[in-house]
Amino acid sequence: MKTTRHFPLRRKLGMAALCMLGLGASLRSHAQAWPAKPIRIVVGFAPGGTTDMMARLVAQGLTESLGQSVVVDNKPGASGNIAAAEVARATPDGYTLLIAPTSVETVNPHLFKSSILPSRDLTPVAGVGKSQMYLVTKPQSTAKDVRELVAQAKASKLSYASAGAGTPPHLACELFKQATGTDILHVPYRGAAPALQDVLSGQADMVCDPGIAFPHIRTGKVKLLAVVSEKRSPFFPDVPTVAEQGFKGANLDIWFGMWTPNNTPADVTARLSREVAKALASPTLKARYADLGGENVALDTAEFKTLLVNEGKVLGTLIRDQKITVE
Repeated sequence: MKTTRHFPLRRKLGMAALCMLGLGASLRSHAQAWPAKPIRIVVGFAPGGTTDMMARLVAQGLTESLGQSVVVDNKPGASGNIAAAEVARATPDGYTLLIAPTSVETVNPHLFKSSILPSRDLTPVAGVGKSQMYLVTKPQSTAKDVRELVAQAKASKLSYASAGAGTPPHLACELFKQATGTDILHVPYRGAAPALQDVLSGQADMVCDPGIAFPHIRTGKVKLLAVVSEKRSPFFPDVPTVAEQGFKGANLDIWFGMWTPNNTPADVTARLSREVAKALASPTLKARYADLGGENVALDTAEFKTLLVNEGKVLGTLIRDQKITVE
């Protein structure tokens, strides 16, 4: 007759604990292995614009520090909402990221009906830089300063191009209209690069440019009349702000940041924040940012979250008070 061996309860519990420890160690090993495959950064604007070019610089820095390819995937449209929705739906494993202007969270919810709400559906990781905006006119413009441009806008119908309805360049030009008492036609594009292109060709009269016009400003292909910011630009210190030319209230800087899908492992987002700061500290990247009119200002996760809350309050109030809408 066979006998059945009965393991004491204590031994069974001990074996179960060992199994759990082994599983925990395996999960920790898996998390520490990140990244084990290429990473995708989704950008909601066309190639060649400030957001796209900053994302590519960050991607290059992360590729070098992480030892994995980091590629940029452009999904333009709806002022960044299409890209944000794609990232929000992605697997939260650290391999799909969003780089966008902060307006995707601080402005878009006030202007668009969308199933995506970044403050609810995405997790902020880090600030990846900022830029001022520049009032640029087409090469055929005869205005030598803001006062002359305002006089022309009041005498005849002018138009301004933007990177898209609800984007910071759009809001900056709306602030300019309000500050100057002008009625200038808004023509939205799918990114800053195509908007600038139509100013270069003379199809639009002006644009509030986030910095990609620098090469054309320096060669005289477009005219820089003012900085749409509280302070003068370090890149064009002789160019006055709009306020300095007699029209207060037209100032708006653009901040850019990184988000992940909710529930991305905390150790992954923490490492991403550290790696972004490391990449932005590179002198080479600083110089490349400067070519875009940007500043390589890194914000850690806590600082970035604070910026989003404060900016959302200010711009939300602005949109409601000024009754800004999208076409």
